[in-house]
Amino acid sequence: MEVDKEKIRYILQLFLDKGKNASQVAEIVNGVYGSDTVTANYVQYWFRRFRSGIFNVKDAPRTGRTVVENVDKITEIIEVNRHVSSRSIVLKLKINHKTILNHLRKVGFKKKLMFRYHTN
Repeated sequence: MEVDKEKIRYILQLFLDKGKNASQVAEIVNGVYGSDTVTANYVQYWFRRFRSGIFNVKDAPRTGRTVVENVDKITEIIEVNRHVSSRSIVLKLKINHKTILNHLRKVGFKKKLMFRYHTN
């Protein structure tokens, strides 16, 4: 179940106000929303923020290219030449190699390793 991060953070704030500790809250939240919703460390992080007076539960704005833009450009390159290497895509788009590999894996491409043996 996909849960809104802001909603979870409001819930964390409520449990902090009720005096619960991070591990208790993680157990409760994961019991309701699914086992991978929060960790005790995540809850501790938000508890520290709330205690320090920071009550904004929205994610901070991020910089950089949008993921959709990157995916579209990678897809365009692959459509032109299906034999293009991931390294050449990195050089062309100036995007992290791992990002390229993740996208290629998501659209069904698999990394193939070729070993060449030279005999004398």
